[in-house]
Amino acid sequence: MKIDELLSQPGEWLKGTGPEGDVVISSRVRLARNLRRFPFMTVATPAVKSEIARFVKPKLSDPRLPRKLAYWSLEDLPALDRTLLVERHLISREHAQGEGDRGVALGADESISVMVNEEDHLRLQVIRSGLQLDEAYEEIDRMDSALEGSLNFAFAARFGYLTSCPTNAGTGLRISVMLHLPAAVLAKQMDKILQSLQRLNYTVRGLYGEGTSPLGDFYQISNQVTLGKAERDIIAEMKKVVPEILKFERFHRHKLLEDDPRRLEDRVWRAYAILKNARRIASEESTDLLSALRLGVNLNVITGIPAKLVNELFIYTQPAHLQRIERKTLDPDERDVVRAEFIRRRLEGL
Repeated sequence: MKIDELLSQPGEWLKGTGPEGDVVISSRVRLARNLRRFPFMTVATPAVKSEIARFVKPKLSDPRLPRKLAYWSLEDLPALDRTLLVERHLISREHAQGEGDRGVALGADESISVMVNEEDHLRLQVIRSGLQLDEAYEEIDRMDSALEGSLNFAFAARFGYLTSCPTNAGTGLRISVMLHLPAAVLAKQMDKILQSLQRLNYTVRGLYGEGTSPLGDFYQISNQVTLGKAERDIIAEMKKVVPEILKFERFHRHKLLEDDPRRLEDRVWRAYAILKNARRIASEESTDLLSALRLGVNLNVITGIPAKLVNELFIYTQPAHLQRIERKTLDPDERDVVRAEFIRRRLEGL
């Protein structure tokens, strides 16, 4: 499996094919695990990190695992390719920018990945398009059980799975749902949503998780509590919260259509006109404009544009993707020109 193979597909998190896909971009389930015989990453020396990587690599390549995984050493990848993996939500920014021996094991369809030597020894992750928390958990549970048989995870009867950060102890489970909420933003209702989620002990982050601000009206919500709750209970609670946000967003989408259709139409068609004609466009601007276009496509304000194309443009116009597609390093100004040209080509003839 090579980086170029990833460029032939949009990635699981932006397929747009899953349930409730007009609002729910993706569902992610992540497990933090550490090996009993090694110190936490906070105190691990470079030699220990290398020993961990050597120990787990053959385990992650075992053909008896539920899914075939390909292991990549991040030290062997150029910085651009590591950034591309971040843009595809396969590794974290911290993992890409980290030091020492570390890697990632990937499934061919990108729905499953295992980060090695990130904040914990292992971070198992499954992403599914749309609202598929149960399906994502079932897959990660199978992989977790298969690996636990050979890796001997750090576990205490009183605290559950032991993690580098105490907030992850217990189940080690973090679940998150990526939502596209343009109508709530336009209606100036996001503060109400955010306050409600905070009261329920949910964290709200941007497009690329911790430390990032919302772009393109994308919001990632995730649980804060992992200790003292069973995995299925954590998922069940999230499954009660997300439908309420879906109803709220859809209500405001249709309210915009009914109360102020010209405002909505102007926003959508203006975004389309800029995307189709711009000669240079920055990454953040393209994300915001594509968000407006995606809303228009989902509400049939604009027709003839496949939703799949809009989803693909979100990922292929990111900086690392553009440079890998062009097969050369581009400075920011050059990227803005190439991005505009790439979008124009994809929208031609529609």
